Amino acid sequence: MKVFNSLSGKKEEFTPLGEVVNMYVCGVTPYDDAHLGHAMSYIIFDVIRRYLQFRDFKVKYVQNVTDIDDKIIDRANKLGISPRELAEKFTASYFADMDALNIRPADIQPRATGEIPKIIEIVQGLIDKGYAYPAQGSVYFRVRNVPDYGKLSHRSLEAMMAGTRAAAGEEKEYPMDFVLWKASKPGEPSWESPWGPGRPGWHIECSAMSLKYLGDTLDIHGGGQDLVFPHHENEIAQSESFTGVKPVVRYWLHNGMMQLGEEKMSKSLGNLITIKEAQERYGADAVRIFVLSSHYRSPLTYSEEILEAAERGADRLRQTENNTVSGQKTDKRIDTEQYRKRFITAMDDDFNTARAIAALFDLAREINRYDSEGTGAGEARDALKELGGVLGLTFKTEQARPLDAELIAQVYQVLNLATPPDARQDAEKLIENLIQARKEMREARQWQQADIIRAKLDEASIALEDTPRGTVWKRKR
Repeated sequence: MKVFNSLSGKKEEFTPLGEVVNMYVCGVTPYDDAHLGHAMSYIIFDVIRRYLQFRDFKVKYVQNVTDIDDKIIDRANKLGISPRELAEKFTASYFADMDALNIRPADIQPRATGEIPKIIEIVQGLIDKGYAYPAQGSVYFRVRNVPDYGKLSHRSLEAMMAGTRAAAGEEKEYPMDFVLWKASKPGEPSWESPWGPGRPGWHIECSAMSLKYLGDTLDIHGGGQDLVFPHHENEIAQSESFTGVKPVVRYWLHNGMMQLGEEKMSKSLGNLITIKEAQERYGADAVRIFVLSSHYRSPLTYSEEILEAAERGADRLRQTENNTVSGQKTDKRIDTEQYRKRFITAMDDDFNTARAIAALFDLAREINRYDSEGTGAGEARDALKELGGVLGLTFKTEQARPLDAELIAQVYQVLNLATPPDARQDAEKLIENLIQARKEMREARQWQQADIIRAKLDEASIALEDTPRGTVWKRKR
């Protein structure tokens, strides 16, 4: 198995340090509803974790919640509520989103506000070792004391200086020094510390939580490419300076950004499609297929057309997996092993989910071909479900728009068809009768009438699909 390590800039053989893969992924800052950009990252690392387990690795997975931050304080002030109340509300919302997308909870989900003692311990340790200094109630990290600072982003201090608006002030010794502990302003949440009341800086929170729960060396640290600098660069500097152990992370994995047009999707830009909106409209499996149909390190552009195509793909896989055909006894068998090998080869090559999904769709196509011949494909269908499960697909029919029996009954009136008396309030019965009527019209070559049934059902949010096994219907989301 090979993974692309952002630190070395190349693919490397994956060999964990011990019997358990220690994996840390930067979590959410809960000040608003999570969006598709969050979904992209967390689906990717959920799949990486699932695949490692599929390959018989034991995984200890930690993902934090940054529940105190400038953005949380600013938003809470605008809404007239406490930062804690805001963070609790959107943390609960985030966990609900993850559950809806079939993303397994991390083994440990620490919150920054619950780790203040560990944070203070590390900050004090960095001061004692000369890597940090107090200044007017805050504490800053001396980046010039770390000779290899910039090794993750592959930039020198001079290049970083040129690309930032960092400036030396009364508190900082050097413009690029970053804050470990922030002196609190009036009315802000604060905790007591040796340097006065304050709160932790963003970067030190992740160092404290990863060191506390996973130790001095992590196998995998994940996050979006937008976190490489300054967040992950600063994590390395803090953690390695505090412990004296290098590397703090053996494999850095970074996913590409979700884009809407030419810009990345972000709360600050306001160009958001929330997870709730996408999940409600397209369904969890469709969102997963949308994300996983591209390589995780590539940017992903949102479009309704691509998500609608992913929804159709999810429906095809769902119908294939759910269909049971009582086949005739035959010696013909699907070579399931070739699809399994394709899947594993793809995933072993830096988690290439795009090629893995292609293998699933080819397997589904083969299963459907066997079904149409009446031979059955039970073993292959089991393989489809197993491998799809590695990608987090559920194959479940998800909640859709409620059926409107009155609206569907209007189709009968347009076509001058008699509504069955016993089915006037039974929408599903009405649909099945219309499908049968459409079949008879097609057999009688009454194509126009048959097309009207399809069109009118579409208006009633019912989509028809003609398959080798007959016409199936589904409620549109």
